[in-house]
Amino acid sequence: MKTWKQLTVAVMAGVLAAGLSNAEEPKLKIKIGQGAEEREEAQKEKAEKIGKGTQSPVLNQKVKTLAGKPTDLTQYHGKVLLIVNVASKCGLTPQYEALQKLHDKYKKQGFVVLGFPCNQFGLQEPGSPEEIATFCKENYGVTFDMFEKIDVNGDKAAPLYKYLTSKEGTPKDPGAVKWNFEKFLIGRDGKVAQRFRSRVEPDAAEVTKAIEAELAKAEKTAQK
Repeated sequence: MKTWKQLTVAVMAGVLAAGLSNAEEPKLKIKIGQGAEEREEAQKEKAEKIGKGTQSPVLNQKVKTLAGKPTDLTQYHGKVLLIVNVASKCGLTPQYEALQKLHDKYKKQGFVVLGFPCNQFGLQEPGSPEEIATFCKENYGVTFDMFEKIDVNGDKAAPLYKYLTSKEGTPKDPGAVKWNFEKFLIGRDGKVAQRFRSRVEPDAAEVTKAIEAELAKAEKTAQK
């Protein structure tokens, strides 16, 4: 049986131990918190590196919306795109209707149509951004994303189109855009999968077949 002196010593030892433990606890919490912050920062840096590594010359382009707001095409990473130079006063303008139907039909599968107004061919897109937006909405019910008016050929061509028309961008069919409503199909990997000239309707079998093939690849990639 312990003496009174032994009990006193034991109690004092316990008090001291508790005091030391409480004093060290905040430091321990700080260390744990710092560790969590460091891991979070490391994960963020890793994600940024992965993102930069997966950007293609197409998706890495800086552009402006039809309303003039700066944006970039990285927002479409992982989607299948159909990039089209459009015009409001062209004999091919009714293709807007088929483009919208394509967009509606496949958008839930990850397909997007992107429209880039251009006035280089017969001056057939003379309108202001507001006029273009109103025309597209009232006549064709366009809901797919539209961007600011650009040049697609020549020294002043937008960087996006300089790449799309280059041998590097479209090795199988490089060269200048010949008229309104040319279509570049971009796969989920950000590369040009196919190019369709102006006279090829958006809902032509060769176009829908190519779109479905790229969407199928996307589904397989997502499942891996």
